[in-house]
Amino acid sequence: MEDFIMKPKVDMAFKEIMMDEKARTGFLSAMLKIRPEDIKETRILNANLRKGHEDDKQGILDVRILMNDAVEINVEIQLTRLKVWANRALFYLAKMYADQIAPKQNYGVFKKCVSISILDFKLFPEEEDFYSCFHIREDTRNFIYTDKMEFHVLELPKLPEELKEDCSNIELWAKFINAERKEEFDMLAQKDPYIKSAYEQLQVVSQDKEKRLEYEARQKAIWDYNQMVLEAEERGEERAEGRINKLNAFLIQDERFEDLKRSTTDEAYQKQLMEQYGI
Repeated sequence: MEDFIMKPKVDMAFKEIMMDEKARTGFLSAMLKIRPEDIKETRILNANLRKGHEDDKQGILDVRILMNDAVEINVEIQLTRLKVWANRALFYLAKMYADQIAPKQNYGVFKKCVSISILDFKLFPEEEDFYSCFHIREDTRNFIYTDKMEFHVLELPKLPEELKEDCSNIELWAKFINAERKEEFDMLAQKDPYIKSAYEQLQVVSQDKEKRLEYEARQKAIWDYNQMVLEAEERGEERAEGRINKLNAFLIQDERFEDLKRSTTDEAYQKQLMEQYGI
């Protein structure tokens, strides 16, 4: 029990880290690229497990923070690959933005809304950098349409293995969130006082029996979900392989060898042939 330390990228553990004001300030300072002293106040608005539907076994935990009474920030961690993540993040940030206004209020009430996505998969596989920041900009002259919506994305699998001396605070925090061993935590805590505070909070929470039970239940839910997705993909691959084998058998039987050759490189043509053969 004394040696046990939670993994910060398990969203329940990250939520507990964000309960520490100093850690919260340091994380936001790094992600938003502002000085810690410019953050006068941060307040947790909620930390909820959001489910897409009633039967959703995993859900996604989000932490919503109000900074300086002027910026609303939504932080989410996703450990399983989700192709539609960009659309999902846009939907929830747009909803967060729209929910700020009440009847009879004017558009001056809107605060800036920021989405921070911490992903344990590659959302943009063609890009090398682990960190991306997006705004709404004009296509040709590249000026900002509005600064009221902002998206930050951390792709943990893209993190470099070794830390450089001049690495950014964003990289330090990403390394901390991705860390699993005491040696990693100790090294990162020495490099940044805010990460040190986050690590101390993590150590305290890790020794809390009730929190540990909650953490283990959450981790099990994530593991179960990942296994369910894997098995569904395997079943899909087996069905697809069976259909292709059946098509190939028909083509060989009918001596349509040119069609057989083309179907291996042209998926659209392969689908056309499957419809033709009723597969």
